[in-house]
Amino acid sequence: MDKKLTMDKLVNLCKNRGFVFQGSEIYGGFANTWDFGPVGVELKNNIKRAWWKKFVQEDVNTYGVDAAILMNPKVWEASGHAQSFSDPQMDCKSCKYRFRADNLIEEHSKGETSAEKMTTKEMEDYIVEHKIKCPHCGNFSWTPIRQFRLMFETSRGTVEGEKDVVYLRPETCQGEYVNFLNVQRTMRAKVPFAIAQIGKSFRNEITPGNFLFRTVEFEQMELQMFCHEKDSMDFYNTYKERAIKFVESLGLKEDNLRFHDHDKLAHYAKAACDIQYNFPIGWQELNGIHHRGTWDLSRHSDFSGKTMDYLDPFTNERFTPNVIEYSIGADRLMLAIMCEAYEEEVLDNGETRVVMHFLPAIAPYKVAILPLQKNLSDKAKEVYAKLSKKFMCDYDEAGSIGKRYRRQDEIGTPFCVTIDFDTLEDDTVTIRDRDSMKQIRLKIDDLSDYIQKAIEF
Repeated sequence: MDKKLTMDKLVNLCKNRGFVFQGSEIYGGFANTWDFGPVGVELKNNIKRAWWKKFVQEDVNTYGVDAAILMNPKVWEASGHAQSFSDPQMDCKSCKYRFRADNLIEEHSKGETSAEKMTTKEMEDYIVEHKIKCPHCGNFSWTPIRQFRLMFETSRGTVEGEKDVVYLRPETCQGEYVNFLNVQRTMRAKVPFAIAQIGKSFRNEITPGNFLFRTVEFEQMELQMFCHEKDSMDFYNTYKERAIKFVESLGLKEDNLRFHDHDKLAHYAKAACDIQYNFPIGWQELNGIHHRGTWDLSRHSDFSGKTMDYLDPFTNERFTPNVIEYSIGADRLMLAIMCEAYEEEVLDNGETRVVMHFLPAIAPYKVAILPLQKNLSDKAKEVYAKLSKKFMCDYDEAGSIGKRYRRQDEIGTPFCVTIDFDTLEDDTVTIRDRDSMKQIRLKIDDLSDYIQKAIEF
C-alpha cells in the first residue's frame, strides 16, 4: 500500500474513474449507500468469481446455493437475532450524529484496542479517559451508550392491519443452515462437506462509515463446513490457512495481514478469529473464521421440528454436525485490494502517475484498445471486436496516447494495445505492460493467447 494513500484520495479516485459512486447522488446521497460504477462492478464481480473458483469450483466437497433474502421470521428466532442483535450506540449532543461506541474506540486506537470484551461502562470510561471527540463536528459531548436493533424490518401482506413482519437478512449463513438437509439429500453429500453462497445482507447500522468498509447493504462470500466434532478443530485451522492464502493470492501483502483471535466468544463457540488488514484507517477486520459447534443446526432442529442429524453410512453413528464458518465481505475485500494496489509512482522524468496494480486476473478491464489517431478507429474496432469475445476490454480514442495510458493506469488495466499505421501494413500492434510500461510488438492473431496466459489465476 502506498504510504501517501488516504481514504479521501481513494474515494476521489473511485468517483472520478467509475469505480464507486455515492448512492442516490443526484438527490444529495443516502447515508452510506454506494453504487458500483462500470469499472467497480467489473472489479467486484471478478473478486467474487475468484472466490467461487477457489472455494467451490476447485473443491469437490463444497456445494453452492443462492438462498432467499426474505426468510420465515422463525429463522431469526432460532438464530437469536430476533431477541438480541444490537449495537452499542451513542449520540453526539452537539451535532446529533450517532456512532457505534466500539467503532469509536477501535478507530481512535487504530485497531490496537479491541472493544469486543468491554462492558458498556468500560466503553464509556474509555471514551471519557481518552477524550474521543465526535468524528463529525469535533466536539466532546456524548449521551450514554444505548443498544440499537440491527435488523431491518419490512412487512408481507396487502391488507392494512393484516401484514406480517419479516426481516431483511442481516447475514447469509442462515440460508446454508436451513438448506443443510436439502443439499445433503440431493447431492448425496457425505459429512464432511460445505455449503457456500455469495449474497446481499443488510444491517441497520445507524452510523456506518469509512467508505466501503462498513455499509448498511453489503455482499458476503461465505461457506459453512459441516463436520464431525473430532475433526472440527482441524477444519477450523485449515480454513484459517486457506482464507489467508486466498487474500494473499489476490495481491494483499503478508505485512498488511494478521490473525486476531477473539477475546470474547459466544457461549456456543469453541474458537473464533479474524483476519485483519492494515487499512488507511488502521488494522480492521477483513474476514472471520468461526467454530460454531452444533449450535446452529440444533437451534433450527428445535424451532422447526425437523431433525438435523446426520447418519454416517459407514459407522452408522448418528450425530449433529459441527459447523466451521468462513465469511468474507466482497465490498470490504474490494476496498482492501484497492488500498493495496494504489501507488503514486514518480517517473524518471519527474512526473507522477497514479497506478492501480491489480492482479491481472481480477483487473476490471484486461486490455484497452487505443487507436493512435481517430482515422485508425476502423481497424482498432476490429481488434476490439476480436478480443472482446474473450476478455473485458476498454476502447478509448480521446486525447493524446500518453493521457490515455494514464487513464488506463488509474483503473488498473494490465495491457494497452495501440493501433498505428504499421498495423494496416503488417497486422502487428504495440502492447504495453501497465507495471513496467515496457512495450513489445505482436501479431494481432497472437494477442489473445498472450493476454490469456498473463491473466490466469
